[in-house]
Amino acid sequence: MPELMKNKINEQSLYELATRINQIDPSFAVRAFVSDGLREPWETLPLKARIRKIALTLGQSLPQDYRRAVSILSQVAAGYPPTVNGLSLLCLPDFVEVFGQKEADWDISMAALEQMTPIATGEFAVRAFILNDEPRMMRQMERWTQHPSEHVRRLASEGCRPLLPWGQVLNCFRQDPLPVLKILELLKADPAPYVQKSVANNLNDLSKTHPELVLQTAYRWYGENEITNWIVKYGCRTLLKTGNAQALALFGLADQESVKVADFRLSSASIQLGEDLNFSFQIEAHKAVKVRLEYAIDYVRASGKRSRKIFKISELTIKEKEKRTYARKHSFADTSVRKHVPGRHSITLIVNGAKLKTLDFEVMAAVM
Repeated sequence: MPELMKNKINEQSLYELATRINQIDPSFAVRAFVSDGLREPWETLPLKARIRKIALTLGQSLPQDYRRAVSILSQVAAGYPPTVNGLSLLCLPDFVEVFGQKEADWDISMAALEQMTPIATGEFAVRAFILNDEPRMMRQMERWTQHPSEHVRRLASEGCRPLLPWGQVLNCFRQDPLPVLKILELLKADPAPYVQKSVANNLNDLSKTHPELVLQTAYRWYGENEITNWIVKYGCRTLLKTGNAQALALFGLADQESVKVADFRLSSASIQLGEDLNFSFQIEAHKAVKVRLEYAIDYVRASGKRSRKIFKISELTIKEKEKRTYARKHSFADTSVRKHVPGRHSITLIVNGAKLKTLDFEVMAAVM
């Protein structure tokens, strides 16, 4: 069982942070900070709550003058090696979010986030500043798109994602995505893969509420260069999974008639929880065609309702009269993000957005 992410914020990581602070500010009480940070109910706190608890403990332990305190933390951030695991240091930008919102502190807070984000991303912290003063913060993000550090350029994109995982939802951009698109426009050919993926993820977020606007953007961007093409394709992945005809056409995946599926079968009509579902099928092309192969699992939920999840198999070009055989397996072992329940499930083959064949199967409780 992999270690829980929240457990990376522990006594050892807090002691290292406290020691580094003490080297800059000798009055900082190392052991008292660690003890206060780990005070109950520490063990039951989830990741984000742990980060906030440490930020608040920093607020109690550092000088009460914000400018002096954040200057110390900025120096601490600068002293960490670039390869450090920044999860335990997310309390640094969180400190800025909690204590640095005053108008008089704006410039020093922005400078601190810029300094901290290479070792502890500020993507969560900037959201409070967006909600507090969206026009000003988005102007700051626009300036960050030109920063020499890829970490800071990524912050400009990742920080304004409307649906950032673990982050506060930015409903302002779900209603009006144009300020976000302005940022993405400036980063659509960024040379850093770290930034490219963020731009694509942001575009994908926007596609869930404004699919037509994202499609217009995709058609306008696609073909400019290889970097932008990759961003557009990855940013349209939800539209592709949902079989959006315009998205499929943009990438040459609109032909649903030239591929025949045959011999779709399951190795067994039932499996136990924790086992793999094995399935196979054959495809044949009537003419040369570009093909996107996917399958959908309709999961039974504890409520008895079903929910669909789509998984990509392959995307390729098939020659005329060419046949290909596929054998795949799908795990029904529980993970941290998916719990399975017994019941009648189904699997559907999807070719270029068209749902072609469906088979039912039973998931049974594991035999103890």
